[in-house]
Amino acid sequence: MKREYDVLVVGGGPGGAFAAKTFAEKGYSVLLTEKRPAIGAPVRCAEGVGKALMHEFFKPEDRWVAAEIEKANIIAPDGFKMELEPEKAGAEVGYVLHRKVFDRDLVWMAAGAGADIQVKTRAVTPIMEDGAVKGAILNQGGIAHEVRAGLTIAADGVESKFARWCGVDTTVPLREMETCAQYLMTGIDIDAHATEFYVGNNIAPGGYVWIFPKGDKTANVGIGVGGDRCKPGNRPIDYLNRFVARNFPNGKAIELIAGGVSICQPLPCTVANNLMIVGDAARVSDPLTGGGIYAALYTGKLAGDVGSKAIEKGDTSAQALMPYDETWRASYLGKALERNYQIKEVFVKLNDDDLNAIVHSVSKMNLSDFNTLNLIKNIIAANPKLAIKLGKAGLKSLLDSF
Repeated sequence: MKREYDVLVVGGGPGGAFAAKTFAEKGYSVLLTEKRPAIGAPVRCAEGVGKALMHEFFKPEDRWVAAEIEKANIIAPDGFKMELEPEKAGAEVGYVLHRKVFDRDLVWMAAGAGADIQVKTRAVTPIMEDGAVKGAILNQGGIAHEVRAGLTIAADGVESKFARWCGVDTTVPLREMETCAQYLMTGIDIDAHATEFYVGNNIAPGGYVWIFPKGDKTANVGIGVGGDRCKPGNRPIDYLNRFVARNFPNGKAIELIAGGVSICQPLPCTVANNLMIVGDAARVSDPLTGGGIYAALYTGKLAGDVGSKAIEKGDTSAQALMPYDETWRASYLGKALERNYQIKEVFVKLNDDDLNAIVHSVSKMNLSDFNTLNLIKNIIAANPKLAIKLGKAGLKSLLDSF
């Protein structure tokens, strides 16, 4: 391990890997560190991503794709199923990935571009001088090393300890932390090309249950529950076990993961002196769905593009890095995060009668362009009582502005 780099990337997920790749391709020396012994393991998400969003960066390799999704089903608390066929699903079609393969390939791309990679290497404290980040103390195999860098990228996920150690407040309120559990199950009867989402306060309060296919009779079956709604006997794993017992009594769970995803607003600022924050560490996961793969790739690449220009000019102060923060906020991603946060704030408070009315009404809609914005606008039009609730929350006027 060298002791000095142009760029130090803390975290080997999609955001960190894409940032490292971008910097290395531009000729800068890069070290990417990952605290776990293997890239992509354990998997920490449902592994779904929109097809159009993925193609914004590259054409997926066949080995990345566990299933190609053509339609989506939403199941109401009363059991009614709304089916979104391919002609209605629009932007919601996509892929369920093999994240262990996908994440590893992204890091291999970074390595192929010239970045150094160190696994089982934990950034234990930043090097701070005059209020600026100058690299980090890294612990590898119990041995501490000082690695200095002109620019550091915090890509250490939802925990985001590194950014916090640098003086950035990354606190997420409990009510805005979705707590999750997921089984990889086999031997279950599913549609191998359809995702399914179950909503309801008795099924997943403040969240939803998902079924994401990963091949014939195999799927990720998971749940997210509002962090403030978890109580003894009603933890996410408890809700999930009850769901599985009802719906897949003969299925076999071959893997279990648990974790959390922030469903809050992004950090007030995602740069500091010699520091850029990307992906889940920046709180840019979708507050409505919890999805974060696209946001990680987008912010990782943008950090590489903006950070490279700052290094070239010899100025990596917070002010010089601010175009990164301003650009993603003004982009499709930033606007969608703002809108979806406001939608989430209303929808987590709805009762099951409201949710039943929504799912039943959506099933009657003929949306030629299905996306979140059009869906919510049509829900409001079809549900006068709900429109009053949304109007009081200021959501209707927000939607009209998009």
